[in-house]
Amino acid sequence: MPPPDKPAAGSPPAAPSPVQAGPSTPAPTEATCLAKLAAIPGNRISSAVAEAAQTDPACRVEEPVRVAALALRGADGSIAVAFEPPPLLACAMAASLADWLDRSVQPLARGYFGKDLMNLRVGGGQECRRRNRASAGPVSEHATGKALDIFAFTLKQDGAPNPVSVEKPAGLVQSRFLEAVRQSACGAFMTVLGPGSDAAHANHLHVDIQQRRSQASRFCQ
Repeated sequence: MPPPDKPAAGSPPAAPSPVQAGPSTPAPTEATCLAKLAAIPGNRISSAVAEAAQTDPACRVEEPVRVAALALRGADGSIAVAFEPPPLLACAMAASLADWLDRSVQPLARGYFGKDLMNLRVGGGQECRRRNRASAGPVSEHATGKALDIFAFTLKQDGAPNPVSVEKPAGLVQSRFLEAVRQSACGAFMTVLGPGSDAAHANHLHVDIQQRRSQASRFCQ
């Protein structure tokens, strides 16, 4: 009789233990992204798996989420900065935005204007299309929810909201604020495009987390 830890001669090999996730199972870091963001008080973010499933399979979004607001550190504690309209994004993109807004954009808003951010006017986020809406060429990072277009930053203040338009800043202070925001984005994202880069980005700031050969590689215009 063979030892207990060896199969008997002629018996089929034992099935391997399911230690590795299959291709449709999110990796551990992906699976915890939404849970981490949703656990932060003030964040309004929810799963968008059902919505993303309706798009073309070629435009697959990893852990899709709908972002209504992200919490940032304000002058008097945590504040929720709303996204108008709430975009559908890959959770990794939402996490990158949260970190950038909290660490860079909010301090810049307070430094230039002495006010907190209130909301961002943005594009719709995920959109299954090619770059610059061309009929041929590479698929846009918008297709996989890894990009966002920002049209205006609105500041919190008494009375009417004070939007800072990316396309038409009002005065020198707003222009310098937008330039500082753009420079900070170049360190936080893999691609940054805005007014002056090309006609397709003349009225908004495009940021994305496109995978490149090197993490040190950035495209910033």
